[in-house]
Amino acid sequence: MESFNLAILNERLAESMPDRECMVFGERRLTYAEVAERSRRLADYLRKEGLGEATDRQGLPGWRSGQDHLALYLMNGNEYIEGMLGAFKSRTVPINVNYRYVEEELRYLLRDAGARAVIFHARFAEQLAKILPDLPELKVLIQVEDESGAPLLPGAIGYEDALAAGSPDPVSMEASPDDLYALYTGGTTGMPKGVLWRQHDIFMAAMGGRLQDGSGFVESTDQVLEMAVNGGMKVLAAPPFMHGAGHWLAFITLHGGGTLFIQNVVDRLDAHDLLATIEREKVNLIVIVGDAFGRPLLDAIREGNYDLSSLFVVANGGAPLSVTVKEALLEQLPHALVMDGIGSSETGQQGMHTSSRESGASTGKFTPVDDTCVVDENLQTRLTPGSPEVGWFAKGGNVPLGYLDDEEKTRKTFPEIEGVRYAVPGDRARHLEDGSVEVLGRDSVTINSGGEKIFAEEVEQALLAHPAVYDAIVAGRKSLRWGQEVVAVVQLKEGVETSNESLLEECARHIARYKLPKDFVFAERIQRSPSGKADYRWARSLVETP
Repeated sequence: MESFNLAILNERLAESMPDRECMVFGERRLTYAEVAERSRRLADYLRKEGLGEATDRQGLPGWRSGQDHLALYLMNGNEYIEGMLGAFKSRTVPINVNYRYVEEELRYLLRDAGARAVIFHARFAEQLAKILPDLPELKVLIQVEDESGAPLLPGAIGYEDALAAGSPDPVSMEASPDDLYALYTGGTTGMPKGVLWRQHDIFMAAMGGRLQDGSGFVESTDQVLEMAVNGGMKVLAAPPFMHGAGHWLAFITLHGGGTLFIQNVVDRLDAHDLLATIEREKVNLIVIVGDAFGRPLLDAIREGNYDLSSLFVVANGGAPLSVTVKEALLEQLPHALVMDGIGSSETGQQGMHTSSRESGASTGKFTPVDDTCVVDENLQTRLTPGSPEVGWFAKGGNVPLGYLDDEEKTRKTFPEIEGVRYAVPGDRARHLEDGSVEVLGRDSVTINSGGEKIFAEEVEQALLAHPAVYDAIVAGRKSLRWGQEVVAVVQLKEGVETSNESLLEECARHIARYKLPKDFVFAERIQRSPSGKADYRWARSLVETP
């Protein structure tokens, strides 16, 4: 099998189909050739600014980076994907930055990543300026103009000016499959961590290296190019590119010869804007993240009169999509499929599940992809299908090198089991007799009550089945009797009321009595990340006894 470098792959794709539309954002429609040239110009500018010297990975431990790092402090736009490609082509590592971070969090991430350069939207200039004195290594500032009208930060260069200063010619480099791709975790259950991957491995695990029919992996660049030239799906990636679920699907689209569409409204979720984009551009597939995206999308479908006949896949990843929402989406889009993907920053894709009008909707169970398995509690062996034991959801094969500058976490999360190195990021699971995997939830948000482990996600799914519930998060609260007790934070549908008794009655239809919430807290709005992931730290702070 050929080894892959993302920079080289992008150049080959542009050579094979230069005039095909690659990205569409607002009035800007860019071909594959134009995106390749713009990213080459950015790469040349970065090199001229002293970035891009790469140390041979041979001899480096998995938790070390031998390359310079470029932070992407951006909302969705063509600049985000160009920024990643420009970094790859200059042998610099792009670092995703959560644009919702406050000053302290932003300082922590940029310092932890050792960023030497940053591309940022103008609206974030004031926030960035406050912490620049604390980041002496951060020397290269590239500002993207936006509707905020914020002036250029002192010492910064405008993004388009940086591109104009760079050469469109191919960057002279020794690109390698060992060049790094990095992904910072969201930090919703702890401090963000930078996961380091070889570019070859992330391509195989999450960026298009797996064959669409699940039968294996691509073998060569020529095979990728042949499939891309004959491809051309129109994809709308609704989640922020700053999260893996967003930019993974963006790169899968590009590597498959498709066109990536970016909605006009990127500073918040505007479901009507998403549907208008689908109708206008005849989008075939939309990517969403759980009920936080699914419910507003469903509301907008019911409120509007959109032609969605071109949409045949609603792809979900990053957070569970409840059965209730799936069934409603399939009722509104009877010709479409709802496809769940599961994975993490540390594993890439691990499994898939498809729901349709014919098959019905379900959630929580997945068909595992290659090298996905369940390992035992003590990380000693793989569990066989049908084992009653609850183990750890794991992934072998193409896995990350480690966590940036953290040897201890690297060794803990990527253990060797029976001579094979696995990624075991912390999800609990059962390997069912039919070969599917039932994923129970992240161990870090598991509630230990009366000696029993209760997984937050299964209680949340039970709550979401109630017709009055719009959204819900479950957290543990200290209890003298139980050690911990389950408390549900619930957002009701607008104008709808219900009782604790009614919620408990619905939950009891789906889960055992010991898992039922002991208390309910009602919130006007459930707090989630822009990608739709539950903010469990917020939920715990809300339910804790004063």
